[in-house]
Amino acid sequence: MLNETFCSYYYVTEDKLYIYLLFIMSEDKISGPLEKSKEYLHKAYSLQMKGQFEEAVLNYKKSIDYYPTAEAHTFLGWTYSFLGDLDKAIEECKNAIAIDPDFGNPYNDIGAYLIQQNKHDEALTWLELALKAKRYDNPQFAHVNIGRVLETKGMWFEALDEFRTAIELAPDYIIAKQYFNKLQGVLN
Repeated sequence: MLNETFCSYYYVTEDKLYIYLLFIMSEDKISGPLEKSKEYLHKAYSLQMKGQFEEAVLNYKKSIDYYPTAEAHTFLGWTYSFLGDLDKAIEECKNAIAIDPDFGNPYNDIGAYLIQQNKHDEALTWLELALKAKRYDNPQFAHVNIGRVLETKGMWFEALDEFRTAIELAPDYIIAKQYFNKLQGVLN
């Protein structure tokens, strides 16, 4: 369930994905394999957004076969999470980290999947790594996920701080506001 995992691509629309893919794959040496990889990655994402997860998996794998990227592995992991296979999702995120350890998204996603598996302490480790990553565009997701773990542990004021930080980073992030307001209401 997307709204409960807070993966790194929550706000990505098809148009934004295409721009993002052009940005991450706009190297001077765009060759045949890289171009094909980009094509399959875009197709896989479109299929995923239509709920065609099995076909999306096949296309992400084709993208990886042509030119493995941390992004393709992370998106493949995200698709596995929709299919309910969190172990495969985590494995794909670890593959992404092996390719690009500076990419923060797979760290957050592993943390989100571990939260779903009720492995909160392990999740915190990965979420903190996401925040330390050099290339992480959506730290608000990690802050919300950390807040969720802290709230589960009864560390309410620390959780509020995490939700507040997420809101400061992304003022339009409604889910962060909902968590903040709900917890603040409980504490009042």
